[in-house]
Amino acid sequence: MTEHARPTTTAAAPIPNLAFARVVGPYAQTAIDTAAEQGVSPARLAVELGLPAESLAPATENLSVERYIRLLDTASALCGDPLFGLHVGERTRLSTFAVYGLVLCSCRNFRAATEQTRRFEGLAHDLGRSRIEEHGAVAHYVWESPWLAALPCRHLPESVMAGILSFANWLAHTRVPVIDVAFAHPAPDASLIPAYEQFFGAQVRFDAPQTCARFPAEILDWPVPNADVSLFPVLARHAEQLLAAREREARQPEIINAVREQIVALLAHDCARLADVADALACTPRTLQRKLADAGTSYQAVLDATRRELAEQYLREPGMTMTEVAFLLGYREQSSFNHAFRDWYGTTPAAWRERARSTG
Repeated sequence: MTEHARPTTTAAAPIPNLAFARVVGPYAQTAIDTAAEQGVSPARLAVELGLPAESLAPATENLSVERYIRLLDTASALCGDPLFGLHVGERTRLSTFAVYGLVLCSCRNFRAATEQTRRFEGLAHDLGRSRIEEHGAVAHYVWESPWLAALPCRHLPESVMAGILSFANWLAHTRVPVIDVAFAHPAPDASLIPAYEQFFGAQVRFDAPQTCARFPAEILDWPVPNADVSLFPVLARHAEQLLAAREREARQPEIINAVREQIVALLAHDCARLADVADALACTPRTLQRKLADAGTSYQAVLDATRRELAEQYLREPGMTMTEVAFLLGYREQSSFNHAFRDWYGTTPAAWRERARSTG
């Protein structure tokens, strides 16, 4: 290996524009739990953020990137904790990373895990993206965020880098050695620096060109203990489907995403009719139809597309019966589901499931 940088080649998930950039509930929950541990309740935090008091207990809905960054700063102030970002990272667990955390647990080694992090980081958040560069015997874990110039918050990169190390230690079943850590933002009070260096077990610098942790490159070839690599293809395929759906949402008009979200929530309760969705969105059916027409679609088209997407997802679950799939899609009779599915795909749900299994 030469001394020239060898960057990660795995394609990273694109970051949507700020209007669509978000943080999933499980990732945000780690920060909420950290604040609660220090005496700031989710209800108080929610009110400070202009949300309903019950909305963060637990955080089941996605938060916008802007709101999540505000959450970090607000929680730090309410807790009186200048090291809040580090403490959030310290609490990072498998559940923090949602679906893609399971993908990492099925990787053969840490090199594969870092590649999958680059690919699926967007399933947990749109706060920034990671990459690995190899410089001879030293590897660089680089994390970059497009938001910090307009939304400065040192707790964000500090929580991310601390979280990466905490999860790597958990995944390795041992402490991963770090050479040094650099942050692009200005240094906090000098009295806090020893706490950073104690956490990372290495020298920590600020005002650096980029946020980066250097570590021995040989760690990339460490095996992931107890990894069930046989699960990797299934988990990675599921993650790719979720990522594709997420990227599609980011390209669609907001009204389509809002309607789809309500349809998903209402389908299993057999109340995903136009009037029900319009009521959930606080508008009249006529207004909703007009908004969808302006976006180039119709309610029926969004309903059918949502059902098709969910049908594929459910049919890939081996333990789910056809009756259960039909029910979850809002069909009172399995025969109605079979008829609709044949119109969509030209085959029966059972035949589609069998072909998916044989090619999966």
